[in-house]
This record gives sequence, C-alpha cells and structure tokens, in this order.
Amino acid sequence: MGRNLQSSGRLRPVDLARGHGLSTQAIRNYEGAGILPAAGRTPHGYRTYTSLHARALRVFLALVPGHGHRTATSIMRAVNQGAVDGAFRLIDESHAQLLDDRQTLQAVESALRDLEPTTAPEPGVGSEPAAVSGPGGTFIGPLADKLGIRPATLRKWERAGLMRPHRDPRTGYRVYDEADVRDARLAHQLRRGGYLLEQIAPLIAQVRAAGGLEPLEAALRDWHGRLSARGRAMLTGAAELEAYLRERG
Repeated sequence: MGRNLQSSGRLRPVDLARGHGLSTQAIRNYEGAGILPAAGRTPHGYRTYTSLHARALRVFLALVPGHGHRTATSIMRAVNQGAVDGAFRLIDESHAQLLDDRQTLQAVESALRDLEPTTAPEPGVGSEPAAVSGPGGTFIGPLADKLGIRPATLRKWERAGLMRPHRDPRTGYRVYDEADVRDARLAHQLRRGGYLLEQIAPLIAQVRAAGGLEPLEAALRDWHGRLSARGRAMLTGAAELEAYLRERG
C-alpha cells in the first residue's frame, strides 16, 4: 500500500490480523459475515479499518468461548445491524442453555447418588411383554419409554458397547438386567450433558469393571469445570460487548 495507514488512524487488515494471530483472509471473512462493520476504502480500493473494527474483533473473539462460533457470529451481526434487542435475546438463550446444562449435571449427579433398583413394571399391551421374571429384568420397549427415548437409540447404544442385554431364550427379545438399566440411565444423562458415545463407552466400561460408579467422579469434576469456564467466558464476552456498544454510541 506504500505507507502504514495506522499512522493516520486507519488500520489495514494485516494490522487487525497480527494482533490476534489471524490471517488477513480471516479478517475479510469476518467482515463478510457481518462480525465486523463494513470497512472503509482508500481511493485505490484497499480496505481500511478503525479502532471500532478492532474493538468488534475483540468482542467476537471474547464471545466465542462462552457462546460458540455460530451464536457469537449472530450476536455481532445483530449488533452491527442495529438489532441490539436481537443480540440480547441470543445472549439470553445461551445463558438459558448453560442453566439447562447445569441442571442436567445435577440430574446426572442425582442419578449416580440415587440409582434405585429397577422394579418390574406392570405387564403392558403389545407384542412383547413389559418385563421378565428375575430382579430388574425389562425389555427394550419399557426401558425406552422410561428414559423417553426410542428403542432404536438403545440398539445404537448397544452397538457402541454401552450395554450388553442378553436374549430371552423363549422369545429372542433383548432383556436388560439391573446393570444394563443402570448403564442406560447413565448413558442417557451423559448424552444430555454433551458427551459423545465414544466418550461414554469407556466410562461405562470402568463402571462395570469397578462394580460401581466411582470412576465417573473425575468426569463430573471435568464437567463442572467446563460449565464454570463457559460461565466466566460469558462474563468476559459481556464486558467486551458492553464496551463496544458504548463506543458505537
């Protein structure tokens, strides 16, 4: 460009990029996505930015850890378009999701503390019996209903190694004993908490090997830490966003 535009109060794409370890193409992409306000142009068509653009970039990068890339993008786009109430709604939704995740974690901890022996439900109507003889034995349909999921989900979890039901020798139906039901309940709670099947499988295997639930304590501590980090990141993002709103006037 021949001279450093930063000396005249204007910033080049490279000036924004260098401060955050980004590429100049990333800066252009952020502008195109509405994360940054539209850039000015020199007489020769080069993009120029200001301190307001630098602030917008800091806000976006601060919002991402707490809200995720997609929501952070939507928040910045709404603010830059003057739809501040829409941005606040998106922030509220993220906080609501964080609260829901905390409640899910509490439910998991409660499940670990208060796993009750599974009792056989009353016989139901349908092609398969509701339960089988023996302590805690149940079939796939009643178990799926109890968890609020589809039988196909339980079959998928079985293929992933999360549980190992045996087959009723008379009917060929899957039979879930107390340990299988416990593992299904834990898997269900952990899936709600955002864990992937490949992350859950070794935890379930440890529970089986240890004969108890203690191995999940480390996972729960990690889960607590991740939720706390998200909450703090949301505070950081909110502070940066407030400063940006003041600068925009």
